[in-house]
Amino acid sequence: MSATTSLPPGPRLHPILQTAGFMLFGARFLEAMHRRYGDAVTLRTVFDERFVMVFDPELVKQVFQGSTERLHAGEANALLGPILGHRSVLLLDGAEHLRHRRLMLPSFHGRQMLAHTQTMRDCADAEIDSWPVGEPFTMLETMQSLTLRIILRAVFGYTPGAAQDELRTRLRAMVDPLARRRALMMVSALVRGQGDRRAAREFRARKQAVDEILLAEIARRRSEPDLEARDDVFSALLLSRDEDGNGLSDIEVRDELLTLLLAGHETTATGLAWTFDLLLHDARAMQRAAERDEPYLDAVVKESLRLRPVIAGVGRVVKEFPFSLNGYQVPVGLEINPSIRTIHRRADLYSDPGRFVPERFLGAGGGPDTYTWLPFGGGSRRCLGASFALMEMRIVLDRVLERCMLAAVDSDLAAAQFRMITLAPKGGVRVRLERASLSSADC
Repeated sequence: MSATTSLPPGPRLHPILQTAGFMLFGARFLEAMHRRYGDAVTLRTVFDERFVMVFDPELVKQVFQGSTERLHAGEANALLGPILGHRSVLLLDGAEHLRHRRLMLPSFHGRQMLAHTQTMRDCADAEIDSWPVGEPFTMLETMQSLTLRIILRAVFGYTPGAAQDELRTRLRAMVDPLARRRALMMVSALVRGQGDRRAAREFRARKQAVDEILLAEIARRRSEPDLEARDDVFSALLLSRDEDGNGLSDIEVRDELLTLLLAGHETTATGLAWTFDLLLHDARAMQRAAERDEPYLDAVVKESLRLRPVIAGVGRVVKEFPFSLNGYQVPVGLEINPSIRTIHRRADLYSDPGRFVPERFLGAGGGPDTYTWLPFGGGSRRCLGASFALMEMRIVLDRVLERCMLAAVDSDLAAAQFRMITLAPKGGVRVRLERASLSSADC
């Protein structure tokens, strides 16, 4: 292939039709593109004039190992700017991103992370105690409530009370509209400076209501003398300093808190809902999971994230000069997007890839591979909270299996649908609690 070739091949379909392919047919559309055009395909949607999607681990490796000065992940996440704020670690690139990442990373490792295990158990108990016996409810909704409980305790250090309830209420008022079918259009309009539509104005008002609480809490916390004795992420962010002795500004702290609150609870809740959907439709896996063996529960979580990844893909925008990829030269300004869900379903990487088989991740050599298992992205931009999320999912799964007997209400697995940028189960995964043991947890 000549190095002068600019872009990989791709369909000539109108962007509206390609968008419909993504939204309506999902993985089947992408697999068809892969079969017809190869491991790198140029696509177009109503949200992006042109971008290159890659389906091969070796190409993913090139992208993830590429220079962060040449490939900007923050710019690829621009759509999240109106939601998270433009000083979020997800939207920054280069030295600024590295600085924020280094300041935040200690909160998600070692003692800091292990300090939250009991919080996760207590919050799981409190949520389970609210479930009705014998009546259908949706796992997605209750997992959203649970993971928000955990984030408010682990990130903010909140205890149950009026302050926690008010922030929870305002966050849900802000986030819930993003699950609607036209939410992506609304946020895209905001990014393009076309935010004068009523839905966009209402969203900005709801975000402002959340900002008011966060900024007031930041000011209050900065004046408190005992931050060093606390385990919550909020206190750690306020105390963190870079090599020059500088900390994060109030706006930066606000944007990072909002990133952790929204990205940290919505994605984990969706992953848990998918996990229960898969388990409740697989008697063999459920029987083994009920033994509550920790390595097997970890494998269940990892296999769920393989078969039902919460994020469909991750992006990098080419900067400075064209990026060499598989013999092509991707022009400056275009996004390269590794397709997580297509790579997770490659038969040459995973035998019988459409089956739910947690045993894939057990035994010698059974751990996830860096470039074939991508639910948290990869490279220098791998999700900061990946270890936290995996631990949280395992603990919640373990607690539910210990205390509850659940049954699926629907006979088939849920279909995937887009909720803003996540792939969530359509219908929310309806379940019925048949029996639960008592708990006195308070969260």
